[in-house]
Amino acid sequence: MLGEYRIEGRRAAEIAASVERAVGAGELEPGQLLPPMRELAVQLGVNPNTVAAAYRTLRERGVIETAGRRGSRVRSKPATTGREYIRVDVPEGVRDLADGNPDPALLPSLAKAFVAAAEHGDRVPVLYGQAAVEPELERIARADLDADGVPDGPLTVTSGALDAIERVLAAHLKAGDAVAVEDPGWGSVLDLVPALGLRTIPVGVDDEGPLPDDVRRALESGARALIVTDRAQNPTGAAVTATRARALRAVLADHPQTLLIEDDHGYRIVDQSLQPLAGVTRHWAFVRSVAKAYGPDLRLAVLTGDSVTVDRVRGRQRLGPGWVSRLVQRAVVGMWADGAVEARAVAGAYGRRRDALIGALAERGVAAHGRSGMNVWVPVPDETGVVARLLHAGWAVAPGARFRMSAPPGIRITVSTLSEDEIGHVADAVASAIGPAPARRYV
Repeated sequence: MLGEYRIEGRRAAEIAASVERAVGAGELEPGQLLPPMRELAVQLGVNPNTVAAAYRTLRERGVIETAGRRGSRVRSKPATTGREYIRVDVPEGVRDLADGNPDPALLPSLAKAFVAAAEHGDRVPVLYGQAAVEPELERIARADLDADGVPDGPLTVTSGALDAIERVLAAHLKAGDAVAVEDPGWGSVLDLVPALGLRTIPVGVDDEGPLPDDVRRALESGARALIVTDRAQNPTGAAVTATRARALRAVLADHPQTLLIEDDHGYRIVDQSLQPLAGVTRHWAFVRSVAKAYGPDLRLAVLTGDSVTVDRVRGRQRLGPGWVSRLVQRAVVGMWADGAVEARAVAGAYGRRRDALIGALAERGVAAHGRSGMNVWVPVPDETGVVARLLHAGWAVAPGARFRMSAPPGIRITVSTLSEDEIGHVADAVASAIGPAPARRYV
């Protein structure tokens, strides 16, 4: 059953750690069946309740799953072997279009903002017990949210969008609860949900966002939460339209107890208007990170939501990191105030590259998707083969397996640093790797 690997330990924590180490090292593979609890208890000379506790811990960590009499097995995508490991090693001389990073040339300089923030900190040091959110940051962020139609609510700051999503899920859900997630969707979210001991229910996506019928089915089947990317969806570039937003709000209105989490992934890098869904359900959270527009190392996201949700997040933060550095917050405020990022120019730059590649692929009979953001999603018949052939041709792209559950295969191409001269060459290589394909939806 386990090949040559032998599970060890006398206590539940030791047994769980033994399994988790083996999964992380690849000695226990995804889908591999684990011994029945009583059988393993005999092998280890422990009480069956000890093994049951170990297996429960592993389920809550997203390492294994249990299907009644069919037993427990390693998850197909265990949290200890996250999707970030499904990547292409980019050899020297190969052009990297797989990393998902913004164009460094479009990022603002950080030096001036941090010097000013540090000088302010020297004059007025931040001490324990003070406010967790910089007042000017809250004022500017709230004004932006108001302008985009996001409902009024308390505001806090987290260490990036994923940190916010994790804290909101933990504030409301318990192990075993189901979460409806986009498929294809952000690989980190697809890893995070099972790592919290939650179940994922995939929801199809097209260019206008999550499919309402899929969302309805997910909620009717018991999903307690829904995570939606409003703009620049990773990996497809979808952006929720006004028509789609109305349809999704109608579905959510029938399920007012749903926890709604919205990630405005395209904040200050897209020109599509925001169509927020918040306000229909009792509990909701809306997240905006500064990473894509101002730099991935700025681990800062603004989170607003209903008062209960935000209060729970704040309370848990106080017991952990306490607050996100006020120095970082002041630096972001400085860049906002100085107009360090011209959102329209950034959106235009990414849009021209994205549209040029999609157009070039269409001319070669290849369907591609990308309404917003810095990525283009290309459905392919053979994901592994296409990635390998493109790598051989000198182009590294991200395999779709990093971003999908039940959705058909595809590849993600990051266009953020593509030059005009490269567009045709990339399109030729992709067309050669997959051949002409009819247009289809990636649901």
